[in-house]
Amino acid sequence: MAFFYMFPAATEKEAQLIATSMQQAFVNLRSGRPGRLQPPVQDYLSRLSPGEAAVLEQVMACTAIGSSGTVRQAIEGFIARTGVDELIIASQIFDHRSRLRSYEITASLFAETE
Repeated sequence: MAFFYMFPAATEKEAQLIATSMQQAFVNLRSGRPGRLQPPVQDYLSRLSPGEAAVLEQVMACTAIGSSGTVRQAIEGFIARTGVDELIIASQIFDHRSRLRSYEITASLFAETE
């Protein structure tokens, strides 16, 4: 069993955007500024210091961000690397509708593989 963050969306661009809420949360937490989940931010990654980017890269090692095809490839690669037989899926997505849609996309990926 492994814990895995997923941010599937209709497009790669939308997925990258909705993932910035979680990215902000981790950077803020690791920087001693914990708080509520923040709204997505355009071009968030380009605003990070090298230290913040390094922290985020490590944290995001078990994450899939993208369209359904991208997310599916990330899941399959993660399972192949780790050999896990069960995933705990989580998504820290600010907008409730986007969060629900991400879980619908995730469910459809797993339904297709069974």
